[in-house]
Amino acid sequence: MNKKVSVIGAGNVGATCAQRIAQRSCADVVLLDIIEGMPQGKALDMMHSHPIVGSNISITGTNSYRDTAGSTVVVITSGSPRKPGMSRDDLVAVNSAVMKSVVPQVLGYSPDCVIIVVTNPLDAMAYLTLKISGLPKNRVMGMSGVLDTGRFRSIVAAEIGVSVEDVSACILGAHGDTMVIIPRLTKIGPVPLTDLLPQKRIDELIDRSTSSGAEIVGLLKTGSAFYAPGMAAAQMAEAIVLDASRVLPVCAYLDGEFGLSDIYMGVPAKIGAAGVEKVLEFELTPDEQVALAKSAQSVRNLIDMLDLS
Repeated sequence: MNKKVSVIGAGNVGATCAQRIAQRSCADVVLLDIIEGMPQGKALDMMHSHPIVGSNISITGTNSYRDTAGSTVVVITSGSPRKPGMSRDDLVAVNSAVMKSVVPQVLGYSPDCVIIVVTNPLDAMAYLTLKISGLPKNRVMGMSGVLDTGRFRSIVAAEIGVSVEDVSACILGAHGDTMVIIPRLTKIGPVPLTDLLPQKRIDELIDRSTSSGAEIVGLLKTGSAFYAPGMAAAQMAEAIVLDASRVLPVCAYLDGEFGLSDIYMGVPAKIGAAGVEKVLEFELTPDEQVALAKSAQSVRNLIDMLDLS
């Protein structure tokens, strides 16, 4: 029997994630939404693509959490997306209510699952999910770093004129304007980015990367990014389902790592069947420590806005 991944929220991010998982043939997929007919229609459309891509995986569209029972991984994309002029932080109140509704229903049918949070503001929503679920910290993570590094790698590859496959990056901190991109650990093949570009140009690329989400929101006008976020969440789900021991940049609970505790932040981590199996800590420069502390404070400000009762 195939393992099961359930995606809660059949909007653009959820549907992209579901299709990617199904096409990779790593698990059966359940796509859930409260809108009648919408997840069923999208699931049927995806199933029709399987003969073309060569997948025999099942995709079920549903409005009932009962169909998610026994999921290995649950990806939560439900919630309001950003609109032009909004920050991720503006979504705290409305999306907190969504998470408080979704998480208990998920665990009612899949008490042993690993949860991947995509809903914004991501770091705060991952923290809220941990607190209301009562799950161990390794079984709740957020999708941030895979997306953020993907954006930066794409921008750097275009600047240098190389394949994105040969660009690696390291990004820590909040999923937002205070994320900490570390140029000395951004590599083109074995070569640090700092050896190839002047600091001024690197700073410009960093600014472009940190504002990419807002740039997409401004261009779309009626929504936010979904292809890259959906693909990022799918990569994380696949690593868990396959127990792949992948080292991925994810939003994880910190308990002393990088000098931070009781907070969710983007960090490199080993991801496998148990979820976040190990946070990979490394030494920061004084400037990087200052930047990470600033980023952590931005997350704590959001956590302070949460109603954890």
